[in-house]
Amino acid sequence: MIDPDMRNAIFQLHTEGMSLREISRRLHVSRNAVRTIVRHQGKITRKERKDKIQIDPELLERLYHECDGWLQRIHEKLIEEEQIQVAYSTLTRMLSNLGFGRNQPVRCDRVPDEPGAEMQHDTTIYQVKLSGRRTKLIASLLYLRYSKRRYLKLYHVFNRFVMKCFLHEALMFWGYSAKRCIIDNTNLARLRGAGGQAVIVPEMNAFSRRYGFQFACHAINHPNRKAGNERSFWTVETNFLPGRIFDSLEDLNAQAREWATERMEHRPQAKTHLIPAKAFEHERRYLHQLPQYLPAPYQTRQRGTDQYGYLAFGANYYWVPGSRRDDVKVLQYADHLKIFQQHTCLGEYPLPPDGVRGQHYSPPGQPEPRHQPKKRRRDAKHEEQRLRAMGSEVAAYLDFVLKAPGVQRHRFTRELFAFSRKVTCSVFVKTAQRALRYRIVDLATVRRIAWLCMSQEEDVLPRADVDEDFQQRPAYQEGCLTEEPDLSVYDQLFEEEKENEDDDRSQ
Repeated sequence: MIDPDMRNAIFQLHTEGMSLREISRRLHVSRNAVRTIVRHQGKITRKERKDKIQIDPELLERLYHECDGWLQRIHEKLIEEEQIQVAYSTLTRMLSNLGFGRNQPVRCDRVPDEPGAEMQHDTTIYQVKLSGRRTKLIASLLYLRYSKRRYLKLYHVFNRFVMKCFLHEALMFWGYSAKRCIIDNTNLARLRGAGGQAVIVPEMNAFSRRYGFQFACHAINHPNRKAGNERSFWTVETNFLPGRIFDSLEDLNAQAREWATERMEHRPQAKTHLIPAKAFEHERRYLHQLPQYLPAPYQTRQRGTDQYGYLAFGANYYWVPGSRRDDVKVLQYADHLKIFQQHTCLGEYPLPPDGVRGQHYSPPGQPEPRHQPKKRRRDAKHEEQRLRAMGSEVAAYLDFVLKAPGVQRHRFTRELFAFSRKVTCSVFVKTAQRALRYRIVDLATVRRIAWLCMSQEEDVLPRADVDEDFQQRPAYQEGCLTEEPDLSVYDQLFEEEKENEDDDRSQ
C-alpha cells in the first residue's frame, strides 16, 4: 500500500508537468499506480463491497451464549442451521466488534510426524447435560498422530476392563493399529515407575501385543508429548459439546461417533488443511493390519440362580434356560453377556441401555418364563418408620444422614435400627443427638458414642424382675429331687495331673 505522503508527492509532480513515465522511474512506482493516484488526485478512495455479509447482532449474541463462546461451533451453526455462508475470519471480526473476545488456547510446539509410528490415548472428565440433567462423564479418545483420525466415546465409569473394550472397539473400527500408544502415567496400564522407566501391567502388555502395539508412558508433567490428543479434547469441549442436545448416554455416544469418524474425518485440519480420511489412505501402508475376527475382551463373573432360574447382574435379572439351578459363569463383554454352565453356552443377552434397572429378560425366540424373579434387594421403609417414631431427635439425625453423600440409605437404616434394639431408648436418643451435633455418619463411631453415653449414665441399671415363688414350680421341685452328680472323678484327674507335674520337676 502506498502511503499518503507518496501519493501527495506523485500528484504534485504531475501538476508541475512531469510525465507519468518520469514519475514512475524516479519514485520507483509502477505506471499503473501513478495513473490511478493522478486520477484520484492523490486521495485514498474506499470501495464498499457489494457482497458484504450482514448478520443480525442479536443472532450472533444468542449463538455466542448458546455455544459458550466457542467460535468454531458458532461458525458451524451459522452455516448449517441459519444457511449463512460467512468466512471464519469475518465471523471473528464481527464478534470482536460486538465486544465478544476470542477464547482460544495457545497451541503447543509441533514435532515431525511419522506414518504408522504412533497413536495417543487419554481420558478427561466433562459435565454434560443428559435429558436436561448435568451428569459427570469420562471421555475416552484415541488419536492417530499422523493422519489425525479420532475415536471418541463417553462412559460413567472408566476402569481397566472398559479401557480394553474401548481400544478394541476403536482399533477394530479402523482395522489398523500403530506401533506405539502414548499414554499418561495412569495406573490402568502402568504397574510401577514413570515415563521411560514405567513398567506396564502384564495384563495390559498381553492385551497390546494381541493388537500389535506397545504402551509407552510420557514423562511426568509433560502432557505435550501427546499434544494431538490434548488438542482433540479441546476440540471436543469447544466444538462437539456446545449447542447440542443429548437425550441419553447412547444418544450422546452415537453423536460423538458420527462427529469424530465422519464429520472430523473430512474436515481440513489446522493451517495445513490436512484431511484425515485422505491422510489415512496413505498411512495405512505403515500400520499394523488387524485380523477381521479378533475376539473382544471380556471379564468373568460367577453368579447363582434363584428358584425360578434368574441370575442378578447389574441391577437386572436374566433367565437361565434349563431346569438346573447350579451356579453359572457370566462372560461380560462391552455390550452383551454370555451365560455358561460347564462349558455350554446357555444364553446370550444384550446389555440394557444406561439407567435401566430392575428389569428381567429372557432369551429371544423362546417362551416367557412362568415366574418373575425373586427380588433380593429390600428397602428399609419399615425400619425408617420405627426409628422416626422414637422421637424428633432420631428423626432429625436420620434426615441429616440420608442426605449425606456416599451413604447407602437402606443399608445404613437397617443397621442403625438393629443397633437401636441393643440399647435402651434413652441411650439411643442421646446417641442420635450427639451424633447429629458432631455430624457423624459412620456407624462404628455411633456405637462408640453410645458406649460413652452408657459409661456416663448416672442412673442405676434396674434390677431384673424375679418371681420369688420360682421354688414352688413343679419343674424346680423335680430338679431338686434328682441325685447330685458325682464330681469326684474330676478331683482324681486333677490330683493325678498334679502328681505327674511334680515328677517332671524332680527329674
